Amino acid sequence: MTQQLPDPNGKFGPYGGRYVPETLMPALDDLIEAYEEFREDPSFRAEFEHLLHTYVGRPTPLTYARRLSEHLAGAQIYLKREDLAHTGAHKINNALGQALLAKRMGKQRVIAETGAGQHGVATATACALLGLQCVVYMGAIDMARQQPNVDRMRLLGAEVRSVDSGTKTLKDAVNEAIRDWVTNVRDTYYIIGSALGPHPYPLICREFQSVIGREAREQMLTQAGRLPDEVIACVGGGSNAIGIFHAFLHDPVRLVGVEAGGYGLNTGKHAARLAIPDLGFAIADSGNEQSNIETPNGKAENLNSTIHNPKSKVGVFQGMRTMVLQNDDGQIAETHSVSAGLDYAGVGPEHVYLRDLNRVEYTAATDDAALAAFHTLCRLEGIIPALESSHAVAEAIRRAPALPRNSILLINLSGRGDKDLNTVMKHAQRTG
Repeated sequence: MTQQLPDPNGKFGPYGGRYVPETLMPALDDLIEAYEEFREDPSFRAEFEHLLHTYVGRPTPLTYARRLSEHLAGAQIYLKREDLAHTGAHKINNALGQALLAKRMGKQRVIAETGAGQHGVATATACALLGLQCVVYMGAIDMARQQPNVDRMRLLGAEVRSVDSGTKTLKDAVNEAIRDWVTNVRDTYYIIGSALGPHPYPLICREFQSVIGREAREQMLTQAGRLPDEVIACVGGGSNAIGIFHAFLHDPVRLVGVEAGGYGLNTGKHAARLAIPDLGFAIADSGNEQSNIETPNGKAENLNSTIHNPKSKVGVFQGMRTMVLQNDDGQIAETHSVSAGLDYAGVGPEHVYLRDLNRVEYTAATDDAALAAFHTLCRLEGIIPALESSHAVAEAIRRAPALPRNSILLINLSGRGDKDLNTVMKHAQRTG
């Protein structure tokens, strides 16, 4: 039986917990107490559910991808349309729930971290709605490749702070947000954007995102007359995936999480923590061989030269015990993904627990496969997906042709791709 809640110490099996400075322990204790109180408070739940319906636009639709299914000539593909939620992604579910918690706790200042910018936009949106001050930390590289979301956050009244340390991506944005929280813990609420961090954040995020799975399960039964054979979702920190997986954990449904394969798991330039090739997990690829690529710093690099592959090991990272990509010295490894939201060295602890239980299969899709899937969904279904979601689409495209035509694949389309158009068009120009 899969564990439904973390234990009293915030652990999913051996993962999770609270590994933070002593100055933050009282804040986490207060958060646990407030969450336990308000999750059972009818007025809190009524306010949250009312806003999900009238502001976020829930329930989001379930779309049968007819032309994609016909094109693949295999399984029938359905899309859970989180791209149609207000702000364009699933992130608003968690951000709004936590912002309501912050207001109930009397916190007037909210901080957040963001990679692809969607969590930052969602947090800025929730803070504007509720009248809260908002500061968002974002890596300098992510700000450059996600400029539309930076502009949106600022229009919504948030202060966006560039992080120029380390890899200048999500990992470093989290580090800066934690430093801010330590300094301003009395009046500041930290809205963590994924199912990770110290307890109770993985639990809180999963609970606010589980609306995705509850809706999808009911919609599948109504529209298709049965549950899907497989549910597929991309996995960065893991919030959209845990949100849709949770409703199906006790059903005879295969659950598949898709990580960022980057330039390939044999190149050392990826962000796959759970999809380990020597355990037999497949890697969705476009089939294009590349010996030279352009790295995130813009320099050409030959991948046939000596490669130092990061190793995925259990470690303590940003407040939790989880699987972390590390170099040979045990330091946090640099990661790479064409999608900023998947470019992260750690992963939510519940995902590692579900991997250990063999309840969820974790695989990876390369940048090329995700980009190819992006274009395929655009042209066949008139839907522009986020590059994060395109990794899940790529895995479905790989699997569907080998499955019977009466089988069903459900993809969590976690966000829309407006924010990624600059990245996609630059890639198209480079490849001709």
